[in-house]
Amino acid sequence: MSESLSIKSWAEDDRPREKLVAKGRAVLSDAELIAIIIGSGSRDESAVELSKRILHSVDNNLNELGKVSIPDLMKFKGIGEAKAISISASLELGRRRKAESSQDKPKIASSKDAFDVIYPALADLPHEEFWLILLNQNNKVIDTVCISRGGVAGTVADAKIILKAALEKLAPSIILSHNHPSGNLNPSKADRDLTKKLKEGAKLLDISVLDHLIIGDTNYFSFADQELM
Repeated sequence: MSESLSIKSWAEDDRPREKLVAKGRAVLSDAELIAIIIGSGSRDESAVELSKRILHSVDNNLNELGKVSIPDLMKFKGIGEAKAISISASLELGRRRKAESSQDKPKIASSKDAFDVIYPALADLPHEEFWLILLNQNNKVIDTVCISRGGVAGTVADAKIILKAALEKLAPSIILSHNHPSGNLNPSKADRDLTKKLKEGAKLLDISVLDHLIIGDTNYFSFADQELM
């Protein structure tokens, strides 16, 4: 391996592991953190340079990197199955950590509050899922429930299953949510029809449907904010 490409030949401050120990993890770049995860590069480039190249392929967006499949990661020279799995597992841990941080049963006072609660469950998914946020009388989160999982183009959300989930937890109000893997936040006719159907059906059971969120990459569409409820 060329001396200019070997991490061992770098100054200690430039080596990711040593830098983390000496200065703390917060000072490391995304590429340096990924370099620690994969451990080594290839004959032609260091782990950091390889990590930079991987990040560059997704415009340095970790959310996008979380969507890259293991086979696609393995297309990078120097990334075998073990390294690809390590990257994928690390990003999944980060997603779960974010999800756990929202489990303190917050109060929902706006669509942004609802987005913050449900986004960790729907982030980075390559397929559609439909989720419910169940609220108590004070609009505090009782639970979040996955109703269905589908494909890239859509998922089937059964009104009976949705209302059954609300009744089982005695939730007086609910918020509907699903993701669009394409990032397009525009509601489809099916989205509008389901929202109307559920609002009318829930009313007969004294359950309020407060909103329906469509989740994109890092943003959302709110039916309530757009006065479509």
